[in-house]
Amino acid sequence: MTERPLTGIRILEVEGIGPGPFAAMMLADLGAEVIVVHRPRTGPAAGLKDRPVTDRGKRSIILDLKSDNDRTVFLQLAACADGLIEGFRPGVMERLGLGPADCQADNPRLVYGRMTGWGQDGPLAQQAGHDLNYISLAGALWSSALPGERPTASPTLVGDIGGGALYLVAGMLSGLLAAGRTGQGTVVDAAIYDGVAHMQNLLMSIDGAVDDGPSAQANPLVGAHWSRTYECADGRFVSVQCLEPKFYHLFLEKMALSTDADFATHQFERTAWPRLSERLSALFRAQPSLHWTTLFAGSDACVAPVLSPREAYAHPHNAARGTWHMREDGPQAAPAPRFGGQASQAPAKVRARGQDTAAILAAIASGDGWLSET
Repeated sequence: MTERPLTGIRILEVEGIGPGPFAAMMLADLGAEVIVVHRPRTGPAAGLKDRPVTDRGKRSIILDLKSDNDRTVFLQLAACADGLIEGFRPGVMERLGLGPADCQADNPRLVYGRMTGWGQDGPLAQQAGHDLNYISLAGALWSSALPGERPTASPTLVGDIGGGALYLVAGMLSGLLAAGRTGQGTVVDAAIYDGVAHMQNLLMSIDGAVDDGPSAQANPLVGAHWSRTYECADGRFVSVQCLEPKFYHLFLEKMALSTDADFATHQFERTAWPRLSERLSALFRAQPSLHWTTLFAGSDACVAPVLSPREAYAHPHNAARGTWHMREDGPQAAPAPRFGGQASQAPAKVRARGQDTAAILAAIASGDGWLSET
């Protein structure tokens, strides 16, 4: 593939945090021309870099959406865009005069993407929340705890990215396809709460994985001795998830446990899981992580070390695929997915806030209406 799949697609993004910018970054990674509207401010936002990774590959314009003149500029950009992404609470863009009806009046093909936690309606629509809250109420956090332990989840991955950004991307792409076919845009209501609930349909297809008991102890992907992490002698961790019996038996062979009847006959016996987990914990704690990584190398026993992004960058598999790239401020993952066997693409650079303001305004003044890629 000589050009990226979304080459020529124009996306207008309103600055936000979390899943909205991530979705727009992913569209930019896939070739879309993204202009992000940054608000006027000095210095980085609390807890965020001044040049966040999620702004890579985008052009930036500074606009004050409370200003009549700047709202006019925004509407001029929206009139030339294929898609728009915003992440305010419901009603904010309408009060600014920049809601779907306003933007689609001059551009009926516009796909208007809305990213929220709770959705555009419902009793919680106006209530604040974050990733952990959304996945809690959607039923996903419940299944994440080992027996007797508190539920935890990797920050942002399940809610903001999984149930939010990726569903917004799917909605935007669907809307763009429909607009190309019908000439009519749409409004994409991407709620993290909805997406997280939808993601659980896969888990609910696994026998016994979703049981309305008092805890997640019934979930085999969390509570079983063959599906968890174990600490090693050096304080590092390895992950084990040998669900299928043929992989489980390979795991037992590597651990010299294939003749142990307790392990060999009780893979799916829930009452045995705590006991077998304790036995495996003792075995893994007896050797450093390198021992286990070496032991299971090249095996289908489904065991892998728990690595940081920097360690993932140094791993031989990354050397072959180039999934991680080292940038000035640390590792950064390449655009995904790939197409037609193409090699890994280096992540695009992050431009300074407002770097393209003058050029974009000049393009509008000249009648082009958009600053196209050069």
